[in-house]
Amino acid sequence: MVTTIPVLLNTLLYAGIGMLVFGVGFWVLDKLTPGQLWNEIHDQRNIGVAIVTAAMALGLALIIAAAIHG
Repeated sequence: MVTTIPVLLNTLLYAGIGMLVFGVGFWVLDKLTPGQLWNEIHDQRNIGVAIVTAAMALGLALIIAAAIHG
């Protein structure tokens, strides 16, 4: 399969937009939850918060991917 430059640039553009939207969305989710997620996960070693945060990240990624894909 041959990849052309416009296809490659479109792929990189959509990947960049997706990562940017994911970062902003994750930041918003972090601000909406009580406490600080990174402090709870890293410093307090709270596995439950890590699992819930991972589930939120996966859900957000699926929503963004579906929105970009159309």
